Amino acid sequence: MEYLEQIGRQAKEAEAVLRTLDSRRKDEALLRASEALVSGAEEILQANAQDMAAAREKGMSQGLLDRLALNKERVAAMAAGLSQVAALEDPTGESLSMKPRPNGLLIGQKRVPLGVVGIIYEARPNVTADAFGLCFKAGNTVILKGGSDALHSNAAIVNVLQRALLACGLPQTAVQLIASADRQVTARLMKLNEYIDVLIPRGGAGLIRTVVQESTVPVIETGTGNCHLYVDASADLKMAVEILFNAKTQRIGVCNACESLVVHEEVADTFLPMAADRLAEKQVELRGDARAMAAESRIRPAREEDWGCEYLDYILSVKTVRDIEEAIAHINRYNTGHSEAIITNDYKNAQRFLDAVDAAAVYVNASTRFTDGGEFGMGAEIGISTQKLHARGPMGLKELTSTKYVIYGNGQVRP
Repeated sequence: MEYLEQIGRQAKEAEAVLRTLDSRRKDEALLRASEALVSGAEEILQANAQDMAAAREKGMSQGLLDRLALNKERVAAMAAGLSQVAALEDPTGESLSMKPRPNGLLIGQKRVPLGVVGIIYEARPNVTADAFGLCFKAGNTVILKGGSDALHSNAAIVNVLQRALLACGLPQTAVQLIASADRQVTARLMKLNEYIDVLIPRGGAGLIRTVVQESTVPVIETGTGNCHLYVDASADLKMAVEILFNAKTQRIGVCNACESLVVHEEVADTFLPMAADRLAEKQVELRGDARAMAAESRIRPAREEDWGCEYLDYILSVKTVRDIEEAIAHINRYNTGHSEAIITNDYKNAQRFLDAVDAAAVYVNASTRFTDGGEFGMGAEIGISTQKLHARGPMGLKELTSTKYVIYGNGQVRP
């Protein structure tokens, strides 16, 4: 497909410029782009209104509509994200080591850009600005393939960003959008090894599974979020209710929202009616096991598939357990490696949970909603990696770099 070949070539050409671009010029461009998003907000919101109208006609779920929707506050947050990235330390060029060898060679490592990053994502137009900002600051160019549901929104955002780059004398092809809903285009993108250095999928389980299975370009998997909250026997139950309410309902269409509640059976009779009362404020549907239903009549029976489901909706599974070991076993069986939390006043149980739960982020007495690059002090993030290579957890600037060895000699040859 010549269309994709051209985008790939342009990305490679722009990458050669960004690879050696100094931090000052990067930051100036990011700040200009931030200002451009604010001044271009009306253009972006008009485009988003088109996408939202089409999505409603198609019957898109409330959770996905929430992901798709933009308003002035969200556009301002996107702009602020670029400013925050500009203020972060540039990781590229950082010397990681420099050691002399007996033969006089000096061998070191330095941090360098990944190169050309491809990102395939669904109805999350804020990803467009976040991905550009982080990739650009780390010296990478980015090829974006957003979902068809957000095509107008993404195109408007990229147009604004490209104008800002041109105004700074930089190649606008440092960020490019594939403006096609053709699945064959996406399939070809996943095999564009000659131009793309790494591919990052962001979206639902189906999208991520497809990219991981079909891509020949190296993939960093940003996973789905079946996040659990375990209420231990020693938990402060009032605190647990408020943390659960935040983790579940503060924003339902995100990967760090709580989808599964695990409760120690000793506190189930007291805690579950408290939780049900609070969650009723947002009309959350509860699906639980027999013990949970016995403790709270508003809980409906859960099916096996509920334990591993990322609902992205006002639905919560409820599992009761005998002890912390059963809780850990249940979580490790059904989680997606994203974010898990324990509410407890027992230090030993807290440490056991931290050590034994296999996830990118594990919390004690706090909401899973904090798994976010901004909340972790990294600025905007490209996604939450749930794999163990090359990055895990929120992917900030350093996670968008690689390393190379640099060797200084004075005439050495290998004997």
